[in-house]
Amino acid sequence: MAKKIETAMVQAGRQPVKQQGLVNPPLKRGSTVLFPSMAAKRETGRHILEPVEIYGLCGNETHFALENAIATIEGGRHCQITGSGLSAITVPLLAYLNAGDHLLMPDSVYGPSRTFCDNVLRRFGVETSYYDPMLDEPGIAALFRPQTRVLFTESPGSHTFEVQDIPMLARVAHARGAKVFMDNTWGLHHFQPFQHGVDVSIQALTKYAGGHSDIILGAITVNTDEDWHWLRRGALELGNYASPDDCWLALRGLRTLLVRLRAQDEAGRRIATWFAARPEVARVLHPALPSCPGHEFFQRDFTGACGLFGVVFRPQFSAEDIVRMIDALQLFGIGASWGGYESLVLPTTGTIHRSAGTGVFEGELARFHVGLENPDDLIEDLDQGLAVLRGA
Repeated sequence: MAKKIETAMVQAGRQPVKQQGLVNPPLKRGSTVLFPSMAAKRETGRHILEPVEIYGLCGNETHFALENAIATIEGGRHCQITGSGLSAITVPLLAYLNAGDHLLMPDSVYGPSRTFCDNVLRRFGVETSYYDPMLDEPGIAALFRPQTRVLFTESPGSHTFEVQDIPMLARVAHARGAKVFMDNTWGLHHFQPFQHGVDVSIQALTKYAGGHSDIILGAITVNTDEDWHWLRRGALELGNYASPDDCWLALRGLRTLLVRLRAQDEAGRRIATWFAARPEVARVLHPALPSCPGHEFFQRDFTGACGLFGVVFRPQFSAEDIVRMIDALQLFGIGASWGGYESLVLPTTGTIHRSAGTGVFEGELARFHVGLENPDDLIEDLDQGLAVLRGA
């Protein structure tokens, strides 16, 4: 029986009958796994690349339940949970790339991803080229080399929210024998990666999946046995592990994910539209608004949005003016993460690092995450913050 996503989100990773009738899967902790005989140990060891309990580092039923649930949401076949969103990026890069390989990364990529490429991958003999995330088909095709093994995408882009043409990028990459990775954290549930040509989908479960700003967790999902072989082996070789306590909390967070996402999507669009009409604002970088690069791809490929977007202020306002405005806000916490139930704000101009000539905006930038507070209260708070910005 085919299940709608709302039903799957509630049911995925749960086996109440097996769990003595418990609604939620039990939390299991452990390192050592005992076997009744050497024959049983040898037989289990033959399946080390599968989700079986061999040793604590290989995962247990708490990990497997979350992996099954994330694979269902992402529309994939296999999922590997990792200890953080960053490790969900670094594990597959290390699993797939070898010395001498070439990697294409969008210039708008998450800062720690860029740092990993420029430091760790460079030391291991992997060359990274950064590309304009809005390149057309001839432009991106011209950047491929015989050694290009992975095309990485992040859509929307970190801080500046460029929405990439993923089907086109996948077509170009696959024609040249390269794999397509995507950081799909912003689009959890709203973008189905494997329907658009992605091979490896990456999630920071720290964000909306957890939903309460109290866990650090990541996930990597693939849709073929071949990709699972590379990914699972690489994760085990790197000693990847995630806390079962965090996995259990993420499972609990998933049950309300769609309700939270819908509320934050609605509130986020409302506040982004309000910002767009303000005289202090040059433009709003919300994928659902025409002012955002790649808006047409958002309309074509996404079923919704989350509550995270950027605001570009008019040039007459300095970085110090933006700081004064942020300090004046009462309902927006100043924090680097997002995806929880609380609203956040962060100045982003000084955190944007580019090397391919992209990301040039007319004024200072700030990133806003809209939580579950009443939107009227948030707008009232922002209104008084903008008054401080103007010096009123």
